[in-house]
Amino acid sequence: MEHPRNSAAPSVLVTGCSSGIGHAAAHALVRRGWRVFATARQRGDVARLGDEGLEALPLDLACSESIAACVEEVLGRTGGRLEALFNNGAYGQPGAVEDLSRAVLRAQLETNLLGTHELTTRVIPAMREQGGGRIVQNSSVLGFAALPYRGAYVCSKYALEGLTDTLRQELYGTGIHVSLIEPGPITSRFRENAYRAFLDNIDAAGSYHAATYRAVEARLAGGGPPTPFTLGADAVVDKLLHALESPRPRARYRVTVPTHLFAVLKRLLSTRGMDRVLMGATRGERET
Repeated sequence: MEHPRNSAAPSVLVTGCSSGIGHAAAHALVRRGWRVFATARQRGDVARLGDEGLEALPLDLACSESIAACVEEVLGRTGGRLEALFNNGAYGQPGAVEDLSRAVLRAQLETNLLGTHELTTRVIPAMREQGGGRIVQNSSVLGFAALPYRGAYVCSKYALEGLTDTLRQELYGTGIHVSLIEPGPITSRFRENAYRAFLDNIDAAGSYHAATYRAVEARLAGGGPPTPFTLGADAVVDKLLHALESPRPRARYRVTVPTHLFAVLKRLLSTRGMDRVLMGATRGERET
């Protein structure tokens, strides 16, 4: 499909657009007049996004060559300009920390942290040259509150938050604004993708945690109860629009009740007290 290309429209590169938050964000930004470069890892998803009227490109965050090719293509199409980057692409690797091999943990970090970092560093020079820009990182409530059996994802998001806080300080005064969005439970294919990663990479039957994994599998496969306070992807998009379009974007945007609640409790409670709250909040999903 031929895409309208308004050279005067601000451009934004969005990662992880095959479904969920990225998909909703890409379409919402087009409706608001942005020139959106919607990316996805699978070629079939790229083709589908193109059929939906989006300017779609392949991007695999675990591959440096793919990142370089994507950025080169985007800047080539825009004449070297890029007003915004929304780093949304990520997946969750479930499993107890002791069951995560070095290779599995590395794969989680390659996509959720290192690929995001590499993509960001490749667009900063263009933003600096044009005198400003917006970088928005999609983190998680798990970027500051750890939950059991999510250690790989927690690790990636804690690291992303620290790296982003440092980047924000280093870019102060350049006109490049850096923001974090911290969603809680959002309707998406996240569970479906996490379940696939669990089956591929965790030896559930041979683990000390085998009994708990039966409940984990039921939840990921859709047999468990819905997560309380789950919101639609539009809740995240609302925060993204403020981060991209407000003259004074915030450093952090929290989405969903659990995110706001855990942020307050983490300031008020001791570490042991917070552990009890977090363990209690997830007890039901670990019981068969």
